[in-house]
Amino acid sequence: MRGVVWHGPYDVRVAENLPLPDRSQPADAVIRVTRTAICGTDLHPYRGEIANFQPQSVMGHEFTGIVEEVGSQVHQFKRGDRVVASDVIACGQCWYCHRGWHYQCQNVSLFGYGTVVGPYVPGGQAEYVRIPYADIVLSPIPPTLQDEQALFVGDILTTGFSCAAEAHIAPGDTVAVIGCGPVGLFAIMSAYLMGAGRVLALDPDPQRRAQAEKHGALPVVPDEHVEERVREYTQGRGADSVLEAVGSDKALTTALAVVRPKGTVSIVGAHSSHAMPFPSIQAFAKEITLRFVVGDPIRTRNQLMPLLETGRIDPVSIISHRIPLQEAAQGYQLFDQRKATKVVLIP
Repeated sequence: MRGVVWHGPYDVRVAENLPLPDRSQPADAVIRVTRTAICGTDLHPYRGEIANFQPQSVMGHEFTGIVEEVGSQVHQFKRGDRVVASDVIACGQCWYCHRGWHYQCQNVSLFGYGTVVGPYVPGGQAEYVRIPYADIVLSPIPPTLQDEQALFVGDILTTGFSCAAEAHIAPGDTVAVIGCGPVGLFAIMSAYLMGAGRVLALDPDPQRRAQAEKHGALPVVPDEHVEERVREYTQGRGADSVLEAVGSDKALTTALAVVRPKGTVSIVGAHSSHAMPFPSIQAFAKEITLRFVVGDPIRTRNQLMPLLETGRIDPVSIISHRIPLQEAAQGYQLFDQRKATKVVLIP
């Protein structure tokens, strides 16, 4: 089968002769992929930003498909079912899973992400994928939805939605979103769903600010005057909530600066710094609530599917490129160079 394989920084290639996946455990399933996507998280290994990333990893953790095989312990799915996979692989049985904290599962892993999160599981940028704990990891796609509409429930839509949900947005609040890539765009949509009166979109890229504006946000340049500008929009207070979808020290510092006293900063950007000079005096003086959030499709997908079916969220609107799986290397280049908002690969 074909699949997108990581060979090193800026070097992904489509292999033609990968072995077909087989069910190694009775709780596994195998699906034939119908749609898959390149995620911003995939850019970290692509750019060489993850030390010891496993060579020959099959990439990708956003994908939909059709069930081809199921193990004897898979009871929720059968051959022919249309499904979307959670990017997070969780057992559903441990202490953490029973509390709905699937990213903290004792057996957690992430499709197509080497051994960064847990044991390596080949990813979804391929023609077929093995699904561990299929009854937990997979979700049926309602017949009213196309695969592309359900695709992002497996990761970035869930992540943006969770970021907004954990910010405890009240009706009429002013919300600032830092980082207007795909996750940030879904955070904007979700903030409005939760009652935000105004959303400010902070991103240095004018094209991303323009995309955010199309979704109803007010674009703001995050320069040295950004704190003053946010105060101008909020009667001198600052944003009620800040949704940080970048994952850098600079983005978090900006979030702490523009949030109002007693406000909330909700963070889904993937942080990796060990030495950020955290402005604790500022956070203490403003009594800021600081929350780190990892999207959990297994926990929140049932909330999102009805929103998709009723059209309250239009996930397809963020797709800028649809290309054959065979041209995945070009898709990575486009996404890395910010010439694409979201790239969907078609096997």
